Amino acid sequence: MFVMYKNFALILIAIFFSLNASEASSVLMKDDVQDEIVTLQTEDMYKVEAEIQDFKALKDEENSLKKVLKDVYNLEIEKYDKPSYLFEEPFTHRFKESSPMDYTHFWAAYNGDAGINFSQDGKITNHYEFNAINVGYDGFFKNNNADFRMMLRFVPESSRNFTQELFGDMYVATNKIPHHRFQAGYYRPQVGQEGGVSAYVIPFLNRSQISRNMGVARKLGARVVGNYPLVGYDVGVYSSDTYLKEFFPGGEFTSWVTLKPLGKTDGKYGDLKIAGGVQAGHRSNNYCVTGAYVGYDYKRFHADFEWAHANGYNGLSGHYTDKHAGGFYATLGYMITKKLQVLARYDQFDPDKNVTNDKNREYTLGLNYFIKGQALRFIVNYIFCQKDGAKDSHRILIGTQILF
Repeated sequence: MFVMYKNFALILIAIFFSLNASEASSVLMKDDVQDEIVTLQTEDMYKVEAEIQDFKALKDEENSLKKVLKDVYNLEIEKYDKPSYLFEEPFTHRFKESSPMDYTHFWAAYNGDAGINFSQDGKITNHYEFNAINVGYDGFFKNNNADFRMMLRFVPESSRNFTQELFGDMYVATNKIPHHRFQAGYYRPQVGQEGGVSAYVIPFLNRSQISRNMGVARKLGARVVGNYPLVGYDVGVYSSDTYLKEFFPGGEFTSWVTLKPLGKTDGKYGDLKIAGGVQAGHRSNNYCVTGAYVGYDYKRFHADFEWAHANGYNGLSGHYTDKHAGGFYATLGYMITKKLQVLARYDQFDPDKNVTNDKNREYTLGLNYFIKGQALRFIVNYIFCQKDGAKDSHRILIGTQILF
């Protein structure tokens, strides 16, 4: 009897533990499934959030691009005496207050033209010319402590190798002293008025003959530029080497002084400039270039006249220290509207005064359409060329300038 009760008790205990084990197993299975569901839901949630973030970033980028294009579309530039850029703000990085740097600006520029030449013998030729394909990086320190420029050029040139042509403006400068700028490096000296200005602000596709022969070439050196209401000056010393061809073939001194008689009239009577200067140096022989300039702007009217005489020169076209050359040009311009300008120029150059009947004369009619100032300009030039001892010719040039 006792054995029967003992067996019955063991059976009950076994059933009890079996039921508990089953329930525990069931609970464990439910917990595992629940954890898997939670894990899957969490992963899906992260994926959805990531997709939302990607969509927002894409939308922000799209909105940012739309804003940039809208800003460019609405861009209005009234001054044409200095370069302006279509994407100046997006390509500008501004530094924190604690940084000595104020901002840096990355930019690129293109200027080119397609031309058709007609000679009197009936021969017709055409060409496409890259005047400027440049990439630059400018940096500015706070409080005018200093600034710098690094510019590369990608314009093919048969007379110079790739390295000589590659480097454009490379300089450091400071405007810390009021009314003065000190600059050192590799850049274009002020030889004459037009010969020293930026290619992006000249009114025609080609510079005047005295400028492109006697000036324009970049050189290593240093200068000080002063700017006051009634007078300005640019004085510098350089190596007479051009385009990094020689180490130091000789020294060069350049000066240009500008008088501004109407400088304190706030433009009431226009802007009158009377300038002159000298370039003197040595490169295989001594050379000296003297020049004078008169320019006047009044409202929509522009006029300038420049003359130069050289006892040898050392410019863009090469160094000709044994040639006596000279020339002048006169330009008239008028802004028909705020965007449309018409121009006319007479340009004469004598490459060697010891040779008779070798003068070159160019009569140019120009049209500038400033879509976005100098940042986006459309240019048309017609040039009638006369050269002593050669047949006359005609040229039509259609060009575009884009500064990014």
